[in-house]
Amino acid sequence: MTRDTLAAIDIGTNSMHLVVARATAAGGFEVITTEKDMVRLGQGSGDMKRLTDAAIQRGIDALHRMVAVAASHDADVVAVATSAVREAENRDVFLDRARAEVGVEIEVISGFEEARLIHLGVLQALPVFDERLLLIDIGGGSTEYLVGHRGEVIEARSTRLGAIRLTERFFPDGEVTAEAVAACRTHVRSTLEPVARAVRGHAPDVVVGSSGTIATVAAMAAARRGEEPFQMNGVRFTTAELEALAADLVGSTSADRRRWPALDAKRVDIIVGGMLLLAESAAALGITEIRISDYALREGVLLDRFNVVGFEHLRDLRRANVVRLAEQLDPDAAHARHSAGLALAVFDRTRGRHGLGDEHRELLEAAAILHNIGLFISHSGHHKHSYYVIRHTEQLTGFTDHEIELVAQIARYHRKSLPAEKHPPFAALRPEDQRAVRALAGMVRIAIGLDRRHAAAVRTVRVLHEEASDGDRAEIVIEAVPSDADDPLTLELHAARERSRLLSIALDAEVRIERGEPI
Repeated sequence: MTRDTLAAIDIGTNSMHLVVARATAAGGFEVITTEKDMVRLGQGSGDMKRLTDAAIQRGIDALHRMVAVAASHDADVVAVATSAVREAENRDVFLDRARAEVGVEIEVISGFEEARLIHLGVLQALPVFDERLLLIDIGGGSTEYLVGHRGEVIEARSTRLGAIRLTERFFPDGEVTAEAVAACRTHVRSTLEPVARAVRGHAPDVVVGSSGTIATVAAMAAARRGEEPFQMNGVRFTTAELEALAADLVGSTSADRRRWPALDAKRVDIIVGGMLLLAESAAALGITEIRISDYALREGVLLDRFNVVGFEHLRDLRRANVVRLAEQLDPDAAHARHSAGLALAVFDRTRGRHGLGDEHRELLEAAAILHNIGLFISHSGHHKHSYYVIRHTEQLTGFTDHEIELVAQIARYHRKSLPAEKHPPFAALRPEDQRAVRALAGMVRIAIGLDRRHAAAVRTVRVLHEEASDGDRAEIVIEAVPSDADDPLTLELHAARERSRLLSIALDAEVRIERGEPI
């Protein structure tokens, strides 16, 4: 397909997902809208051997709704079906009805192809392209395991283990007994042994979970830590937290589970089977920590259909998403990019003073590039608008919820009031994050001042340090190197000096801004 706008429908055992997206020039895509319907296509099917009439009707009804959404965006539809349809003896009944009644041709994909496409989706959500990753996707009827590196599949396995399948086999009436739990664990352990042998030797750098079951476990673990992330993408939890949750979960009643923080009411009946499957997977594969990806099969389908330039754009996933958002919303994105370059130069040349690492350098660049995107709402208070947009956008895939919060706060403090405890979001940060926000926002302020005319009149900066003696404060001299040797930089120097107070506070040093001689 060559359309610029596509809709992918993932027809799973538990849920159906729709995502409508527009192709980007870089080879990826940006999401326009999403839809989810918990259809339970594989429920009551006798170990996935047949789709019930009721399940088929729920599926057809959901397809009608999703195709209508796709049509409203003039998007072609690509639909794929996984375990429930793949294994059903009467799958042609569903496929024929979808074709005749909805006008959708559904592609039934293999477990290996499912894993490959999920892998592509994950690479659009997390910055793990250059890392060897182990992917786990727990569905209602099957679970996929994949080892990948730089877009290539090294190993992939699909198992007939899933949250609905295990629930119907071991906990059909909702009762969770010790005997049923033990039997479930033993069954999972036995089934996973070939997968463990195939995967163990690949020594992944990172483990990613991409399903609703695993995201629910992550949300429950976060709730126990007293956290409430705005988004789950990038959220992590340990297998120690997983086992603690599983131990408490199997000792609870269905009524108890309905009151558990962060446990979706629609998953109460299948969470025990799903969590035991995940716990046994972690034990069999030697996993200590899992990271969540918001993207999975449907996003992988989109990337597979859209992509014509290879996967190199995924190497710098985070920065590409930052630049794209700025170009969409900032009326002068070139000024923001130039200011970001100057801020990074200040960062690099004051490392000995601020002591921040490369991870903070990346957040600084992102915040500097995005600092003005609130202007599309209004100039008045646009720093606050920038905070809100960054905090709530869905386009910054690759960043964790915590990182997005820091980027948003650095951008929020690029002008006007300094960071203060009276501001609830800032007060909620850990002390070390507050210190980082002060320092990085201080660098952004000076960099913006050094491009006061939006003319790139300052080519770069030099920084001179003078350590204090006799109890005086240290002095940091930032020399602005002009692009034109004859330019006095009058406006730039004045603006940067006016904005230097925050960095001075953050670095506990007198900060002076001077004109330097061209190199």
